[in-house]
Amino acid sequence: MRKLVCFLAAFTALGAPGAGAQMLPHRAEYALRLGVAANAPRIGAAIEDLTQDCGGWHLKRDITTEIAITTSWKLSLVSRLDGEERRDGSDFRFRTVQSQNGAEHEMRGRVRRGAKEVHADIDYPGGPQQLVLPPPTLMPVASINKVIGRLRGGAASFPSMAFDAEVIGDAFLVDVDQLDPGVLRGRPPGEQPVTVPGHSWPVFMSFTRGRDQQQRPLFTLKAQLFDSGVLDRMTVDTGLVTVTADLTALEMRKPPACPRS
Repeated sequence: MRKLVCFLAAFTALGAPGAGAQMLPHRAEYALRLGVAANAPRIGAAIEDLTQDCGGWHLKRDITTEIAITTSWKLSLVSRLDGEERRDGSDFRFRTVQSQNGAEHEMRGRVRRGAKEVHADIDYPGGPQQLVLPPPTLMPVASINKVIGRLRGGAASFPSMAFDAEVIGDAFLVDVDQLDPGVLRGRPPGEQPVTVPGHSWPVFMSFTRGRDQQQRPLFTLKAQLFDSGVLDRMTVDTGLVTVTADLTALEMRKPPACPRS
């Protein structure tokens, strides 16, 4: 089941913000499917709700999946994330609740960036722990801003480090590569594309544990990444299962008018 859940992290664990890069608040809905075939079965939906005020970002993500293993046995997963990230990316508080066939597990914590180190206090299902994360580790929104900034600057390949609050509760090392146009899979038949404003890049990303520096990625991601932070046409490969996510609805929101700090 953990292999299936890996696609949750792909929504945010992407990459301090680059010059001119700024994720925009939005609400995005996705259809999830198991596999990349044109007739791949739909297994659920995901909603990402990102709002912003002058204090920072508020992130909510709801993901629901159900897979029919046999005619009488279904595997269901519900995951909900609530997080708050400071405007300058120095502090992130979160609560994640996941339920597998009704068995619920909760993880909550706080990640803080100091002058030289990044500290995390996390209550895992197995008990609380204090972690010292690699210094380059960024909070979720700051990590996406960094990736957007590097892509805007013309970087074709680069590494990044991001904190994940859903799968491992730790830092991910993310290796990002731009892809050639046309490499991404097409949308499922009969589904109309959702118009997303702004520029975009087809990207490939591999995710490994940031502190362990494992040679083999936990999973990889192909997606269309927009300069607003919106993702579309995602394909996540864990080695055992492949999950796709396609944008079905989008509401862009106006950022607040905040004084410069």
